[in-house]
Amino acid sequence: MAAAGGSSSSAAVTFRSSLKFSPSPHLHPPSQFPKSSTFTPHPISLKCTLRSQNPIPQNAVVSKPSPLQLLKTSSSDRYTKEKSSIIVIGLNVHTAPVEMREKLAIPEAQWPQVIQELCALNHIEEAAVLSTCNRIEIYLVALSQHRAVREVNDWISKLSGVSIPEICKHQILLYNKDATQHLFEVAAGLDSLVLGEGQILSQVKQVVKTGQGVPGFDRKISGLFKQAISVGKRVRTETNISSGSVSVSSAAVELAIMKRSEASFDDARVLVIGAGKMGKLVIKHLVAKGCRKMVVVNRSEEKVNAIREELKDDVEIVFRPLSEMLESAAEADVIFTGTASESLLFSKENVEMLPSDGQRRLFIDISIPRNVDPGVSELENALVYNVDDLREVVDANKEDRQQKAMEARGIIQEELNKFEAWIDSLETVPTIKKFRAYVERIRASELEKCLSKMRGDVSKEQKEAMYALSMGIVNKLLHGPMQHLRCDGKDNNNINEVLENMRALNRMYDLETEISMMEEKIRVKMERAKK
Repeated sequence: MAAAGGSSSSAAVTFRSSLKFSPSPHLHPPSQFPKSSTFTPHPISLKCTLRSQNPIPQNAVVSKPSPLQLLKTSSSDRYTKEKSSIIVIGLNVHTAPVEMREKLAIPEAQWPQVIQELCALNHIEEAAVLSTCNRIEIYLVALSQHRAVREVNDWISKLSGVSIPEICKHQILLYNKDATQHLFEVAAGLDSLVLGEGQILSQVKQVVKTGQGVPGFDRKISGLFKQAISVGKRVRTETNISSGSVSVSSAAVELAIMKRSEASFDDARVLVIGAGKMGKLVIKHLVAKGCRKMVVVNRSEEKVNAIREELKDDVEIVFRPLSEMLESAAEADVIFTGTASESLLFSKENVEMLPSDGQRRLFIDISIPRNVDPGVSELENALVYNVDDLREVVDANKEDRQQKAMEARGIIQEELNKFEAWIDSLETVPTIKKFRAYVERIRASELEKCLSKMRGDVSKEQKEAMYALSMGIVNKLLHGPMQHLRCDGKDNNNINEVLENMRALNRMYDLETEISMMEEKIRVKMERAKK
């Protein structure tokens, strides 16, 4: 038996029923009743026991809930009162090994498509993807925290083929202020394997560049990443945390020196696979360490020529096409790989067939997914290191930047407060829109009444003058309330005052009884899910 709901003054009532039906064995079904005008049905034995945990007041009034109340308490929309949340879900070099990260890596060319796929999920409004050799992180603005996390984990699992329990074991999951702080630390280089490295800031900038114009990369998520870029720039300017620091590419070159018997590249036969961003940086750091000749394998010669032009006469760079990669590897002592290839470039079988002069060929693989088969390390003629092995170099260069990192965290806290204030100020936008619409309905209705009373004896010019008069009065009356509902997000006291003004306006004009923007977004999501 259903529970009865009363007015706000009535007590909540819960019924528990025990019904036992004992029909007579001679009872005919309705279709078998005699066709005579009268009949006498056999009695039905009915036992009904009602137990009430709370007595029903005699004066209790049962009221019918409004459509809006039904919407807010329904199973599909019971979370409409939740404020949108900022969430980050993902893996990084601190939580997951390279074997796991490469399975979840998302190429930059797919970021726009991924944003749209994520925003097609029921509880996600906005999204962004940051996928590098050290991290794969998805940033969200979500209608419901728990539902959004569950949907994204399902999506990641299906995309990667990794089970949800395995993903969760290595996952970072942060909400709201913690998620914002995490991105600010990422942009500042504080969360990098190489503390203070500068390449991550370029990668955060690329998220914004790639997301421009993509449905789902909207106001909040775009504002979050733009603020993160400002944080990254400010930290590097005010603390010099990146001065003298190493990047992933430079750490790879340092690692190669540490693992070679010689302390330089003077006599080394060096091969670099890939002339993209990572490959270019590797080449520059090799030159800085005294390497004067190297072979670069790439799909086209255009990028290699651009690097040659930039470095002038500092190094001799020999271009080889990708088809000659194995031949080039046979002539090399040290091989760096940093491509976006999703398949292995060097298998265990390939490397085993390469000629050996008695020394083990050194592979430094800084690609995600990896370009070199991990099984190569089992061979007697090869050594393989990947991005996770760079910790050895990083730890040796970390101590002198810890003080600068503390200064950077102070800057991040200031910027975090500013961003949180800006997010809070966005709460007033629905109220401004609803109040304007409320006033506009009154203006239009009263103007229509006035014109109808004049029975059409009004010229076009007079109508336009009356319309302009009504709009002028409304705009002047709205000016004061609108000014007190806007803020730039810089003054916390001002924001608290604005939010209080918003709540007061909602109460005075009963604006909260209208369907909110949040509920409208949920309706759209639910309709999309049905299609």
